[in-house]
Amino acid sequence: MRRVSAAERHSKARRAVRTGRPPRKRAGEVEARILDAARRLFLERGLAGTSVDEIARLARAGKPTIYARFPSKETLFTAVVMRAVHASIERFESDAPTGVSVEERLKSLGVNILKWVLVSEDIGMIRLAIAEARRFPDLASRVNRMVRERAEKAVVRLLRESAQSDELGELPAFAPEHLPATSLFFRGLVVLPLVIRALHGEKLKALHAEIEPHVARSVAFFLAACRHGGVT
Repeated sequence: MRRVSAAERHSKARRAVRTGRPPRKRAGEVEARILDAARRLFLERGLAGTSVDEIARLARAGKPTIYARFPSKETLFTAVVMRAVHASIERFESDAPTGVSVEERLKSLGVNILKWVLVSEDIGMIRLAIAEARRFPDLASRVNRMVRERAEKAVVRLLRESAQSDELGELPAFAPEHLPATSLFFRGLVVLPLVIRALHGEKLKALHAEIEPHVARSVAFFLAACRHGGVT
């Protein structure tokens, strides 16, 4: 029987390391590179205009590596959109309103939400998800449901915190059973108008200049409605 040299044993060991499963940290880095590359190309070219070959080159990953994680380009697209949604909502949920009065705290909340949302990549991903909604109705439904549910939960919490130690806490609109509806009115008045304008192509720089005056007007209207029973 031929004896195996030390050099051959070393070579086999190196091949075993290369062909084995990568460490968890490295696997996470590979997946992040794939998702980052896919997001960039989807934003630049859309879903139909992007190929897995291009994603593989930009991510410095082989196509088998991509397909092992994402069986199709559509699956990868879904993962990109959902990751963007999760990241945006986590940033939003981690915030706490600032200010002495409830009006100052609600203004702080509205300004922060809009500054997070009115970012070119986030708006681009929302546009892309809307554009592909007919091809991926399940994705559109999942994104819409998750955004609505998590945004409602986060805004309800922040409205509850904002109304503490203030006369608003005694108003019907801030009763626990009414807070979901109150948060819906807050988002509709304060957040959605500028987001819709951004989705229709208005310049983000111009919209950012409008954030603070828009939020001030909207919050004043919202609080007047709360004080006069309009939101319940």
